[in-house]
Amino acid sequence: MEQQNAFVNWFRHSSPYIHAHRNKTFVISFGGEAVMAEDFDHHVHDFALLSSLGIRLVLVHGIRPQIDQRLQKLNWPARFHQNLRITDDLALQCVKEAAGIVRVEIEALLSMGLANSPMAGSGLKVASGNFVTAKPLGVIDGIDFCHTGEVRRIDSAAIQQQLEQKNVVLMSPIGYSPSGEIFNLSAEQVATAVAIALKAEKLILLTEQSFQNPETAQPVRQIIADEAVGFLDNHPDTPDTLALPLKAAIQSCRAGVNRVHLIDRTIDGALLLELFSHDGIGTLISSSPFEALRPATLNDIGGILELIKPLEQQGKLAKRSREKIEMEISDYIVLERDGLIIGCLALHADEQGQFGAIACLAVHPDYQGSSRGQRMFDHVCQKAKKLNLKKLFVLSTQTAHWFIERGFQPTTIENLPEALKALYNPERNSKVLCKSAT
Repeated sequence: MEQQNAFVNWFRHSSPYIHAHRNKTFVISFGGEAVMAEDFDHHVHDFALLSSLGIRLVLVHGIRPQIDQRLQKLNWPARFHQNLRITDDLALQCVKEAAGIVRVEIEALLSMGLANSPMAGSGLKVASGNFVTAKPLGVIDGIDFCHTGEVRRIDSAAIQQQLEQKNVVLMSPIGYSPSGEIFNLSAEQVATAVAIALKAEKLILLTEQSFQNPETAQPVRQIIADEAVGFLDNHPDTPDTLALPLKAAIQSCRAGVNRVHLIDRTIDGALLLELFSHDGIGTLISSSPFEALRPATLNDIGGILELIKPLEQQGKLAKRSREKIEMEISDYIVLERDGLIIGCLALHADEQGQFGAIACLAVHPDYQGSSRGQRMFDHVCQKAKKLNLKKLFVLSTQTAHWFIERGFQPTTIENLPEALKALYNPERNSKVLCKSAT
């Protein structure tokens, strides 16, 4: 029974994320090591689940270990400079073989539909193609990189067309030139370029290790791009398995990708835990703080209603209809975290009467205890000053003490302005509090 309750609880709490992610474009990159791992089919099952939830998926795979295996069989050295492969003629042949075989293997896994497997009934369609135009990397530090290239252009329109047809787009780290040449590319660079070109909601990099603070050995859960730059500057010995994804995340954030996630692919179910739980299990990297306080819009009404419904049921908040919130939406501010509304507060101002009513203070239970309510309260107090309001009122049944700690004083119904007195509900028997807004 306890296991059942845990599942039901998790499934219910995942619904806001399912709504938030639907019809969004995610680019997911993973290395050749992940493809070779015994549990790679678990990742494929998770990709299929994301697609079934309405997420538009672009998968970018790597092939570095597969190329190395082929070169080793041919007794030919694998040569690198600045962590990029020097792709001579023989290496290019190995690149083409590895890319073709890995792509076919992934397509086969995505095509599974056995009745007793997690892929049952998925009916996924996979699209690949010449979506990447590339150019030669050339000569760097006197070293000719031969057939190693860099992304020149992404055919975003062609990729979008496939996504609109509900296809999963699978991309290899291969690019083509207008003259028909083939170039070996970095999988991280391809994923980054695709995410930027598609204006993807998320770039997800499945890494070979977790991102931890080397001083404390504690996982890094959130970081902004500028902080990631500082981390790499301060830790030049960061292994490439972490440094390369971090650099891809920084580039993506600076080019407009909202969120980049680094997820340790060795943790079973890590992709689902990161995307459908409150705190995730990986590292979220963003160009700006991932939690924003902003004015509410009509698109936030659903999130506000979901947030306040439990508080209404508990009698902590007066019930509000969708229509009422819609009419007063300009009075609301919200705290948004990774696309989810985790806090809200309203200031209903009467500028002629020079008073305001603070209402509908709510913070999601999983995010309480971190001064988020205080942050929203401070914001509306500043707004009240800008509007030259003289007094602020609160009607509260269970949070009066919180407001008293912030300067409100108990008063009586008789001291309410007529507009608020008319809205007072005797059945709720709310306490009336007041403070100066100046």
